[in-house]
Amino acid sequence: MLLANLKMIAMKLFSFVFTVFISSVIVFFSRWLVPGDPISFLLRGRSPNPEAIAEVTAIYGLDQPPVQQYINWITGVLHGDFGRSLQYRQDVSDVILDRLPVTLGLVVMAGLMIAVLGLAAGICAALFRGSWIDRSIIATMSALAAIPSFVGAIVLIAIFSIQLGMFPSFGSGEGFWDMVYHLVLPSLALALSFIAVVGRVTRSAMMEQFSREHVEVARSRGVTEKAVVFRHVLRNSLGPIMTVSGLLVAGLLVSSAIVEQAFGLAGLGSLLVSSVDRLDFPVVQAIVLIVVTAFVAINTLVDLLGPVVDPRLKAGKGAR
Repeated sequence: MLLANLKMIAMKLFSFVFTVFISSVIVFFSRWLVPGDPISFLLRGRSPNPEAIAEVTAIYGLDQPPVQQYINWITGVLHGDFGRSLQYRQDVSDVILDRLPVTLGLVVMAGLMIAVLGLAAGICAALFRGSWIDRSIIATMSALAAIPSFVGAIVLIAIFSIQLGMFPSFGSGEGFWDMVYHLVLPSLALALSFIAVVGRVTRSAMMEQFSREHVEVARSRGVTEKAVVFRHVLRNSLGPIMTVSGLLVAGLLVSSAIVEQAFGLAGLGSLLVSSVDRLDFPVVQAIVLIVVTAFVAINTLVDLLGPVVDPRLKAGKGAR
């Protein structure tokens, strides 16, 4: 059993490394598919002599073959060096680290809202299945799922910032608690549609478990309803909930760009948008690779935790 578990973990880790490697190749070489030349951006419309162009090209390593450029880049990435920003004229790592706390705080707060509100809505709908409470929650989740992040941001700003004056509508604040206060509305705007997804999946998974034979057996043996819900229904529903939650991570990271623009937050999302607009390829490549790596890492973690949460998966009975 131990050997099988170690083999499974090794396969998951190999798959993680291989996926990130392939992603890094795609991310790097996709630069040649984008119209525009980084040299033109660096020169900003000037017409210098060929010697100056050659010097700038050599400084940024653009005079080397594409394969050698990739080898140099990925070697630097493995040492924490993503290159030098064309826009800011400083190390990409420093540029990203300046913006990372805002995006990380935004995604973490949104994730907590999704977990708490999504699970609560799904559990409540499943417990009161068929009632007006269930129908109301389903209708609310359907409405939330149809609201784009930028629309939710505008509505939240109009209500809670302009009309009620409860929360700020711009900036990320100074200091930890001030940043948390400033990120409440952006996090809620980012989380709205994802809350609906988690709520729906939770309700569907729990409804399926309620119809299973082991639930009826537990009830016939006199197990309390609370124990039935949390020990036999909710626990066995965590597999699909965790799987969907892992897939939502990429959506959070991508949607954060829209929310950061709406609330004037200086995070990775807004940095990515401005870098794409100004052809700052080193920054774009670094952010995309970080997002892809985070997405693959979290989904690998979900796969590893799946058999722990639901032992049936370890025995190959998860679909029964």
